[in-house]
Amino acid sequence: MKTSTTLKWVTGGLEAFFAIPFIGGIVIVSLSWAPLWIMLGLHIVTLIFSIRELEARTGSIVGIVASVIGFVPFVGFIMHIAASIILLIDAAKTSAREKELT
Repeated sequence: MKTSTTLKWVTGGLEAFFAIPFIGGIVIVSLSWAPLWIMLGLHIVTLIFSIRELEARTGSIVGIVASVIGFVPFVGFIMHIAASIILLIDAAKTSAREKELT
């Protein structure tokens, strides 16, 4: 499995967790928004690997935007949902394509 695919599974799962109403927000606020900074870094790393491996970049870009504007209550929630859906679908497509090739 490609590194970018693994990172997309991880970041997509984390974004899905942060999109859980109230729980994701409580975790982010209680840790002084540090998860948003960590996710920003993970999305940038995922984007770099996606570029190097010629894979889709959209999920990582949406994730970067979600991390930057994630402190806005409802906008952040919507962005976390969008990022998680895009990342997980892309990771699943890439995993299926890799299985077909082997």
